[in-house]
Amino acid sequence: MIGFFLIITFLYVILIGSFIYGFDKVDDFEFEKTSKKIKFSVIIPFRNEAENLPELLDSISKLKYTPSNFEFIFVNDESEDTSVEIIRNYLDTTEINFKIIQNKRTSKSPKKDAISTAIITAQHEWIITTDADCLLPNLWLECFNSFINKTHCNMVVGPVAYYRLQTLLDKFQAFDFLSLIGATIGGFGLKRPFLSNGANLAYKKEFFKKLNGFDGNSEIASGDDVFLLQKAIEQHRDSVLFLKAKEAIVLTKPQPDFSSLKSQRVRWASKTTHYKNTFGKLTGLLVLLMNAVTISSLLLTIIISLNLKILLIILILKLSVDFILLFKTAIFFNQKRLFKSYLISAFMYPFFTVYIASLSLFSSYKWKDRDFKK
Repeated sequence: MIGFFLIITFLYVILIGSFIYGFDKVDDFEFEKTSKKIKFSVIIPFRNEAENLPELLDSISKLKYTPSNFEFIFVNDESEDTSVEIIRNYLDTTEINFKIIQNKRTSKSPKKDAISTAIITAQHEWIITTDADCLLPNLWLECFNSFINKTHCNMVVGPVAYYRLQTLLDKFQAFDFLSLIGATIGGFGLKRPFLSNGANLAYKKEFFKKLNGFDGNSEIASGDDVFLLQKAIEQHRDSVLFLKAKEAIVLTKPQPDFSSLKSQRVRWASKTTHYKNTFGKLTGLLVLLMNAVTISSLLLTIIISLNLKILLIILILKLSVDFILLFKTAIFFNQKRLFKSYLISAFMYPFFTVYIASLSLFSSYKWKDRDFKK
């Protein structure tokens, strides 16, 4: 058993160490304004987002990009609040080209349906997706424009971070999210991308059609971002890039309570069994095993007096390699202040991860006031 624990720990250190190496291999993009302007169609699905929309709309109004070069398509997914009125009342007073359309449900995934519905009506060459609870940086479109013109890629995965981190639960979520985005960037640096985030994802409309959109995974409720990425890298790996630029960071809020956090993470975890990307599957499995080993070694040390040195070796190696990746990612997102609560979050994380993984195997989840089966 001790040998198994140490083997898993060794493999985990190699995995996270490779992500650290990959993170540094992705160069920070130095944004430059260019006279050549790409036209963007920004798609935002929404359902009962009256509370979050004012901040999003305010950030949209501050975008430093010529209004004639972009449009916003808001896709109403059966909202029962004042979301539609809030969007119209705010944007009607601006020069921003926008439309509100109704979602056309054809699958078990409301968000995939919303994006597919919007792409049909999109006027421009490039699609960018984001969420209704996000804040957009004012140089967002300028930065994407500069990057696409320089790289000539077909898909761009952008950075996302949490903001308004006040409570311990907020900070715990931020660490969890930093680990995901650190692995995302690291995967791109290793030329083995396996994660993306639909809150900041761009692709050519024709590229989406060439991939047959969400065909093949439309019956899975979540994964509009990851499954599309996996299809893209299977067929056109070299034309999918990560935009590592501070000017492109989209901000989103952490979940307000543990119940919401649990539902969100179960939703995220439930799609991992459908991954076709072998590297992504192995990464998820090894991370889960490492967290299970951490818990098991701690319990065995208490219950049957497992050699304390073994526990210390496992904890020190895991905490150290995790810290390096998290710290590098936190520097990029200007979130170094989070590390005052690092040890507390690091202690909570293995228990939380194993709990969520167990739930995702057997239980359904609730999201946006809807029940979803695994």
